[in-house]
Amino acid sequence: MKKVGIISLGCMKNRVDSENILGLFDRNGYEITNDPSDSDVIVINTCGFIESSKKESIENILEMIQYGKKVVVTGCLAERYLEELKKEIPEVDLYIPIREYSHFNEKLYLLDKEIDKSIGVDDEYRIVSTGPYSAYLKIGDGCDNRCSYCAIPLIRGHFVSRPFDQIIKEAKELAEAGIKEIIVLEQDTTKYGIDLKEKKNIVDLLKELLKIEQFEYIRLLYLYPDEISDELIELIGKEKKLTPYFDVPIQHSEDHILKDMFRRGDKKFLISLFNKIREKVPNAILRTTVMVGFPGEKEEDVNNLISFMNEVKFDHLGAFTYSQEEGTPSASFPNQIDEEIKKKRLAKVMKAQQKISYSLNKKHIGEVMRGMVIGKDDHGNYLLRSYWNAPDDVDGKIYFTSKKELHNGEMVYVKITGAFVYDLMGEEDE
Repeated sequence: MKKVGIISLGCMKNRVDSENILGLFDRNGYEITNDPSDSDVIVINTCGFIESSKKESIENILEMIQYGKKVVVTGCLAERYLEELKKEIPEVDLYIPIREYSHFNEKLYLLDKEIDKSIGVDDEYRIVSTGPYSAYLKIGDGCDNRCSYCAIPLIRGHFVSRPFDQIIKEAKELAEAGIKEIIVLEQDTTKYGIDLKEKKNIVDLLKELLKIEQFEYIRLLYLYPDEISDELIELIGKEKKLTPYFDVPIQHSEDHILKDMFRRGDKKFLISLFNKIREKVPNAILRTTVMVGFPGEKEEDVNNLISFMNEVKFDHLGAFTYSQEEGTPSASFPNQIDEEIKKKRLAKVMKAQQKISYSLNKKHIGEVMRGMVIGKDDHGNYLLRSYWNAPDDVDGKIYFTSKKELHNGEMVYVKITGAFVYDLMGEEDE
């Protein structure tokens, strides 16, 4: 039997694309392997979001071609730099940019004449790679926000919602396959349905997903601040199956930077939003992403950002340095900042967040969390996913002990007994 291996880089939306690609290979009789040396075909689904991700993609391509297998490069880097890649790395057998996903099978036929050209990449045929109990549910693609620093619209195009019935059909199939946890995602999940004729929105979609009994809980990722409606907040606060988890990337707190980023809303609005969330959903977990080193940012702005963080107190916060991406408006902005200054500012922000995170984590000591067993660490401790942590390796981990043997996917109650800077420790509550 022919074998295929895949390397999926970048975001979880890319991972869903990789799962759909694996579905195509599976229906064409390929066995999936994690060993490149044992593969007949190696697929690299690349990321091209910022400089570091582009470098990682290139490194993986160069590494994989050393195995002497047929190599297929797809994803965001192939979409953005197709001609440059063909010229610089001609050893790759096949490049398939995102715009050609609908012809993936036909392109693949050039490498394997046994490929059935009538079988394409299809959302309904996925090989879920996140384990037998958890899966991502992608509800659209592209983005219309046009932030001045972001290349996503250049790569993925305009925002397009997946058809409502198609999403529900896939969700039901995942439930029947044993999935207990669904993570709903898009570049901007709160915009879902704005382009649909049937005038469905994210609240309508969640209400329909909540009818699927097999799901233990449903989580939303990537919420744009000014699109978070009161109706959405109230639904999350009311429905136990919806994790009280608000992933709201803000990028910065200072008004002049937000304006130059082409972000909607200002500091006053953001503070009001997070206060409203905490008021209506007292056990809400707040996660965000911030950027330092944007053109024109001053040290005072970073200090003000840290003050903002101390006021809002995010449970989880990711930070990264600004990347001057060609083709984006901010790439030509004056007052670009030196890389070393960016790194120092990043370290400063993360040091401040460590104190906030540790302070908040200590407040969970004594709490009993319901969640799903997702594995074991090297020391024999079990790992838990609860309302507190998303499954994309951004948040901390919950380690716990149990007097009896547990299995992945099992729902348990864990009493939190200890807190670290990013992680929690507990024991099964019998």
